[in-house]
Amino acid sequence: MEALDCIRTRRSCRAFTDQMPPREVLERICQAGTYAPTGHGKQSPLIVAITNRTVRDRLSALNAQIWSTLSANRPAEGFDPFYGAPVVLWVLADARVTTHMYDGCSVVTTLLDAAHACGLASCWVHRAKEESESPEGRALLRELGVDDHYVGVDHVILGYPAKELPPAMPRKADYVRWVE
Repeated sequence: MEALDCIRTRRSCRAFTDQMPPREVLERICQAGTYAPTGHGKQSPLIVAITNRTVRDRLSALNAQIWSTLSANRPAEGFDPFYGAPVVLWVLADARVTTHMYDGCSVVTTLLDAAHACGLASCWVHRAKEESESPEGRALLRELGVDDHYVGVDHVILGYPAKELPPAMPRKADYVRWVE
């Protein structure tokens, strides 16, 4: 898929099948994420690729709990903020690097486009920072071998769409302003 077409046609998916994508495809997507631009080339992010259902569900429950405490628009009991996606790429970054949050967002957008180019659906899911700052999230990160210098940036959820994705919303008229 041509790069600009890939960017224009990617959409967020909020309904996934439970079919696990092939490991080789997930590795290609993760590898693409490692080539995202980072400040001064320091490569502060870390991608934790979660395909284990128990760990995925544990992280989903933590994310939903945080969402409930942060938002007046609370999710329903038992809501899965990962929309049934079988894969969660938890993007973290080393907080000792001044550009860590920007670096992590660069990785997230690269992962989203790479997933689309590889034929998978994806969605960007927030609250990873709050997860990594919570006692439960810190404990999970330690269990996964992630040191305390890393903080959550966000998640990329991946899988096969359970329904057709919508077309793009029209772009706002003043999205680009030229100064010539």
